[in-house]
Amino acid sequence: MVGLKPSDVPPPLGVKMASAGAAACVADLITFPLDTAKIQGEKGVEGIRYRGVFGTISTMVRTEGPRSLYNGLVAGLQRQTCFASIRIGLYDNVKNFYTGGTDRKPVFWCGSWPAAPQAHGGVVCSTTDVVKVRFQAQMNLDGVARRYTGTMQAYKHIFQNEGMRGLWKGTLPNITRNALVNCTELVTYDLIKEAILKHNLLSDNLPCHFVSAFGAGFVTTVIASPVDVVKTRYMNSPPGLYKSAINCSWIMMTKEGPSAFYKGFVPSFLRLGSWNVVMFVTFEQIKRAMMVTKKRYEEGN
Repeated sequence: MVGLKPSDVPPPLGVKMASAGAAACVADLITFPLDTAKIQGEKGVEGIRYRGVFGTISTMVRTEGPRSLYNGLVAGLQRQTCFASIRIGLYDNVKNFYTGGTDRKPVFWCGSWPAAPQAHGGVVCSTTDVVKVRFQAQMNLDGVARRYTGTMQAYKHIFQNEGMRGLWKGTLPNITRNALVNCTELVTYDLIKEAILKHNLLSDNLPCHFVSAFGAGFVTTVIASPVDVVKTRYMNSPPGLYKSAINCSWIMMTKEGPSAFYKGFVPSFLRLGSWNVVMFVTFEQIKRAMMVTKKRYEEGN
């Protein structure tokens, strides 16, 4: 057995939510440079040519310094703390609610299990996503004025200049994107893991979690990339550039063609794939470690 053994008792909701939030933060810390490179690739910067994800990272380090790779990290961690704990932590409970605790998995329920917690989490945490995306998209070059110097200053600046609508800008495409990611990511991981265990290909340990998470990351990238690109463009756009997310999509289609919706696909896959691997592996281990600690505490009392 590689890693901690699964608990004999199902973990309570609090353990799952805490484990999910912590695991998502760990995954963000490790994969954040890939996410920043993806944002820069989708946005594009006049006068600077990026060549691939690692070329983008190299160019950013050379022109802006290593810290530029972690622009918006604080907002990113804020987002994961509140959002991932909801969407991932509630997944099993919502699934059991719809299926009644049975093993039946109709396609309709596979799409709707994660959507309910995702919708609530997406609305609550949309402001953190706006700040995160704008931080990642801004340049740290000499002679170039920076819009934001800190996370709290960014919230204040957006509110003062764009009002409450600015803080929740792109909420609809954000929820749409997160619904696609959440449904695809969690359901694919669940189904792959279940198939592996059912056919005795691997035991419920780290290799099984790794394979399941990698597959989930690839499928999620294919499904969610178009909405992800639109969300990034729209959230980072100045006021008045696009009338709506749909208008942004239409302008992209007419001016750049269908390929624009898969701009930055490789860095998206590298980021989502690696994020899924780190998050799910860490989530399973933290969840089991918390259950071991809980059991020892109860036995000691």
